[in-house]
Amino acid sequence: MNDSPLAVLGGDPALTVPGPHFAWPPIEEADRRAVAAQLETAVSIPDRSGIVAELEDALASYLGVRHTVTTCTGTAALHSLYTAAGIGPGDEVIVPALTFHATATPLFHLGARPVLADVDDGGQLDLDDAARRITARTKAVVAVHLWGLPEDMDALVSFAHEHGLMLLEDGSHAHGATWNGRRTGTFGAASAFSLNGPKPLSAGEGGVVATDDSELYYRVLLHGQYNKRCRREIPAAHPLARFAVTGMGLKLRIHPLAAALAHSQLPRLDGYLAGRRTIAARMCAALDEVPGVRVPHVSASAGPSWYALPLRYEPAEFEGLPLRRFLDAVHAEGAVEADRPGSTRPLTSHALFRRPGALLPGYAERRGPAPGDFPAAEHVHATTLKLPVWHREEDIPLVDAYTEAIAKVAAHHKDLL
Repeated sequence: MNDSPLAVLGGDPALTVPGPHFAWPPIEEADRRAVAAQLETAVSIPDRSGIVAELEDALASYLGVRHTVTTCTGTAALHSLYTAAGIGPGDEVIVPALTFHATATPLFHLGARPVLADVDDGGQLDLDDAARRITARTKAVVAVHLWGLPEDMDALVSFAHEHGLMLLEDGSHAHGATWNGRRTGTFGAASAFSLNGPKPLSAGEGGVVATDDSELYYRVLLHGQYNKRCRREIPAAHPLARFAVTGMGLKLRIHPLAAALAHSQLPRLDGYLAGRRTIAARMCAALDEVPGVRVPHVSASAGPSWYALPLRYEPAEFEGLPLRRFLDAVHAEGAVEADRPGSTRPLTSHALFRRPGALLPGYAERRGPAPGDFPAAEHVHATTLKLPVWHREEDIPLVDAYTEAIAKVAAHHKDLL
């Protein structure tokens, strides 16, 4: 007869509160009023006015940059960023091999080549590997602040300067994160953020490009904000002003209702992040004592936004127990929000990066990297599980139940072998 305390084997679960246990963004009455008021004001804004201007001004002030441009998605923001940075046919851009695919996919639409570089054991860009991949065609390197954990921006700024590369940032997980007290997204020539549903700052769907460079700003406008906005913001004497009506032919504007939601959420963002820091510290302290589960190392220079809490699973500590089996047992304990990274994964696992020519004729002769080419990225992904990071004091009982569930399964893992 089995007498294991594990719920997956018939024991009592650590948590009996039915899920889901985490939802984002927190919708308050102020958000409902803001969206409802915008619905009565304007549902289309073709220029930089109204709620779009209010949101962009607030974001520029929050980040400490001269210019921000909102877009319909974070992917669109990256597309506009790369276009405005002058990246084009034949150019190469170094991106981490472990990231969400949209960090790199817009480059295909510019005729450029995303050059993948491996990551270190913490999942951040391996600068030694990146240096080996630089060629005469390399134009830029992208810093990705994965899970809201800032990259070492001192090292990246130095790396870009040493090699004569433009530094760009994908801050899609990292709204409000800091490095040495400075906001992520302000170290490079420009940055892009996602305002997608679960991001720390959410518009439901949306994105933003941030920069201090006015020339780059004008080109962002021409890429996806044609006609009225370009005509009013690009100086008439500027050489590109004659393209204002058509821009580059794309319309990537944020929806005013999405802008209203993000604008309502922004004043609460720092409060959310403070709560997440407290909860993340609590979870890390509890899990740091669990053999076989490794919490992330956070540099003293870093102020994470904690988009998620990535944990590393050490199979050798569990006598080879597969992570999938471990996670099934954690779910049986009631901790249903514990998860494996899905869409954030080694880019070599996507068919588009291995054989881009199947969808993009300009790449018909190009065979991309293959699984196995980036062993560190694959290892990090294969051994990562993640938890949401709550932000409220009233969430603490739930938080503790999650860490207890993981500790319980770890302590009794031999029952699963």
